[in-house]
Amino acid sequence: MKIRSSYATIVSHDGRAITIDGHRRVLLSGSIHYPRSTPEMWPDLIKKSKEGGLDAIETYVFWNAHEPTRRQYDFSGKLDLIRFLKTIKDEGLYGVLRIGPYACAEWNYGGFPVWLHNIPEMVFRTTNKAFMDEMQNFTTMIVDMVKKEKLFASQGGPIILAQIENEYGNVMGPYGEAGKTYIKWCANMAQALNVGVPWIMCQQNDAPQPMLNTCNGFYCDNFKPNNPNTPKMWTENWTGWFKQWGGKNPHRTTEDVAYSVAKFFQRGGTFNNYYMYHGGTNFDRTAGGPYITTSYDYDAPLDEYGNLNQPKYGHLKKLHDVLHSMEKTLTYGNISTIDFGKSASITTQTSMMVKKPNKAEDDPSTLKWSWRPENMDDFLLKGKGESTKTQLVDQKVVSNDQSDYLWYMTTVKFRKRDLVLGKNMTLRINSTAHVLHAFVNGKHIGNQHAENEKFHYVFEKDAKFKSGRNVISLLSITVGLQNYGSFFESVPTGITGPISIIGRNSDETIVKDLSAHKWSYKTGLNGFENQLFRTESPSKWSAESVPLNRSMTWYKATFKAPFGNDPVVVDLLGLGKGTAWVNGNNIGRYWPAFISSGDGCSVKCNYRGAYHAEKCLTGCGEPTQRWYHVPRSFLNAGDNTLVLFEEMGGNPSLVNFQTTRVGSVCANVYEKNVIELSCDRKPISAIKFASFGNPDGNCGSFEKGTCEEINNAVDILTQECVGKEKCSIDVSTEKFGAPDCGGAARRLAVEAIC
Repeated sequence: MKIRSSYATIVSHDGRAITIDGHRRVLLSGSIHYPRSTPEMWPDLIKKSKEGGLDAIETYVFWNAHEPTRRQYDFSGKLDLIRFLKTIKDEGLYGVLRIGPYACAEWNYGGFPVWLHNIPEMVFRTTNKAFMDEMQNFTTMIVDMVKKEKLFASQGGPIILAQIENEYGNVMGPYGEAGKTYIKWCANMAQALNVGVPWIMCQQNDAPQPMLNTCNGFYCDNFKPNNPNTPKMWTENWTGWFKQWGGKNPHRTTEDVAYSVAKFFQRGGTFNNYYMYHGGTNFDRTAGGPYITTSYDYDAPLDEYGNLNQPKYGHLKKLHDVLHSMEKTLTYGNISTIDFGKSASITTQTSMMVKKPNKAEDDPSTLKWSWRPENMDDFLLKGKGESTKTQLVDQKVVSNDQSDYLWYMTTVKFRKRDLVLGKNMTLRINSTAHVLHAFVNGKHIGNQHAENEKFHYVFEKDAKFKSGRNVISLLSITVGLQNYGSFFESVPTGITGPISIIGRNSDETIVKDLSAHKWSYKTGLNGFENQLFRTESPSKWSAESVPLNRSMTWYKATFKAPFGNDPVVVDLLGLGKGTAWVNGNNIGRYWPAFISSGDGCSVKCNYRGAYHAEKCLTGCGEPTQRWYHVPRSFLNAGDNTLVLFEEMGGNPSLVNFQTTRVGSVCANVYEKNVIELSCDRKPISAIKFASFGNPDGNCGSFEKGTCEEINNAVDILTQECVGKEKCSIDVSTEKFGAPDCGGAARRLAVEAIC
């Protein structure tokens, strides 16, 4: 349905549904976060969302992305919120604008800018005047921008709902009465902005009127709004789950997602938003956590690169068609319960994705590398920084989150006969750095990173100290700032101490506490400041004796863009940890050296029973993330440049570019159904397997059973499907014959090559 662009749309609600121009609506929405893709991807993502049966697109607004420095704003490129909203409008869909401005979203610091934390006397998300002033300033600015472009439905635009705050009810207990006062202030502030559409508050059972309280979770069929005039709304139906470094790949089955939606609408729900419908990529330093991966695929109906995730996409599309066909019944009829049993049947194809080599290169598996070391002399030998304190300071306070990297440096002087000096000496650091590298007198004595979600650990390594002057240089590295929880802004980051030198002699242990020493601080690394990742960087690189497994090293190579328009990925297997750029575009943090544990994975996911994030996992014993998305808009027609900064040491010789696409499509469907096979806008090239009867196995490994069709299924499907982008097959005995399967229901199993 096209939204009228020149007339106001009246959006209101009653206890049954959101009403648009007086009509109660069944509304199906999906989350697409504009900074997690590129403007060039938006039209296709939104078009596929519409084709999948959605009515609306939902997005957060990310405060720290738009106001990285106080009162300095950025709405360029993939941060062009207005362009994104207009793209939604152009496709004829509605919009749901979750201003927050707290987002969570596994986004760095929950979407809050770190400069906000560093304002004196600041406390987030409570009755703190400094916080409320800044929150109101940003919220008002976003509303004014959207109003100026006439994008609220009350102005003829696509936005039918707006959100203030986010999941505060989950964490508000520790804030006490101040939290209750704060949420009332949020409601009054939002309502005073006069946007002309309803405001929602998710996970807020005490949401003040006229705010609409909504539900987030894997299941919301039992949710009851706090007011009889509030419709039953589901703002986050989690289609999968996020992934963390060191973790495995989470999956939520299609059956479970579809069942949760059907049950929600059967029990009076009328608005469902999938979180996520397209997850996308955490480019640059936007991943939160700590330890959220660069991929934010989320097992969503559209995968990280924008491909259809089948069968999830297609099965939900069929469900949406049914729900829309029942709109009047669902929004005006009486609610009743009929038990149809617990079986679930999917007649949608499954797509198997494949990676293809870069055919634009003569030898796509071998890139020619040059390199240069990261210059750390000022820090390792001189201990020279930008500021000093006689204490250890939280990394957020010093760096203002301008970089993942912060140097902590101090000088220690020993007399020749100092009691702590000896052969058995260690440096002990109580650390909340996500990753820590320690150097003594220019020598790297070791590194350590947090594991198993324990971000407070003790680093202790042997170290050689001498009489006279000694330089201790500690590099603290963040991997996404905390994004969730009560008072999460105060979770310590960096090296909070204490730090000690331990001397062990034959009869005693002597501890020298350095915590109150004079510490020098330096944010960032020289290579970042000198922008070695820029294509036009004038710095000298060497193609001679390219080192392997060398820490703190920069690598550079050129490559040609893969042919065609399939999504591009770079395989970083063999590397340790660091950051990657393509033509100066930061494609995110990489860490393929972080291997998940070898247990807890499922050979086949069982959709029966309630889902939880640990229920259906794959990727045990493998790198948490091996492939990294390179959007086509980042690439040039000619030569392209890949730059890597390797922190821990790795082998870049294995790095290569590939494309990802549908390799084959499969179906396993009972008779008396119709199955559609589609290669996502590419022709079907062959039928690899087809059998009608009782075939066995799964997609990619089908086998014939004990009974089989009379007519040749491969020949029938070859004639009807090969050479076409899609084909529909009536699974019937009239088409395939009637094999005798002993009374068991007959099925068609097919695998087609794309």
